[in-house]
Amino acid sequence: MRWGAFGFGLLSLTLVFGFASRTMYGIDHGINLIAYWHIPIAFLTAGALSATFVGSVLYLKYEGRFWNRLAHSGGEIGFLFATLTLVTGSLWGRVVWNSWWEWSDVRLVTFLMVWFIYAGYLVVYASTERGNDERYAAVYGTIAFVTVPITYTAGRLWTPTFHEPTVANPDVSANIDPLTLGVSLLALALLYIYLMAIRIRLHELEDRIAFRKEEVA
Repeated sequence: MRWGAFGFGLLSLTLVFGFASRTMYGIDHGINLIAYWHIPIAFLTAGALSATFVGSVLYLKYEGRFWNRLAHSGGEIGFLFATLTLVTGSLWGRVVWNSWWEWSDVRLVTFLMVWFIYAGYLVVYASTERGNDERYAAVYGTIAFVTVPITYTAGRLWTPTFHEPTVANPDVSANIDPLTLGVSLLALALLYIYLMAIRIRLHELEDRIAFRKEEVA
């Protein structure tokens, strides 16, 4: 998985800097190339937070440690990807829309809400980990997910200030090469799966260490 992420990552860099157009929304600027990572990271944020939702629901039903690890791993990586989405979006928006941030754009505001809500999830999880009240974090992770589909459909449900839907929208004005975007998405998806596997493995090691400490005590 890591070699796949590395290989497709190199291919993504080659396509982005060697073949992709620097012109989007009528503006010729190198920062436009960041869109080829900004958009996939935004989509993978939803994937990671979906893992948190699934893990939380299954933990509430079965109480297996694996589901708890899956939920938290997805929450951590999802929060990281959400942060990268906001940062890269602001850098891109500063050039394309002449604004670091726009409170009137429903996609931006709802995505910021998701960021704060899942920051809260990580805090709740940290305060309940390996305790008798771990179910609180699972309930939080289940309910919090309602914000995710809202932000990803906001551009279609309400009139966007800046963000046009880029998928299945023939009228989008951004000049985005689908091949380059697809390769970048695949590279980042493989990286996401690899990071998830590492984080779940770390959870397993932490549980083993905690169990050994209890045995010694």
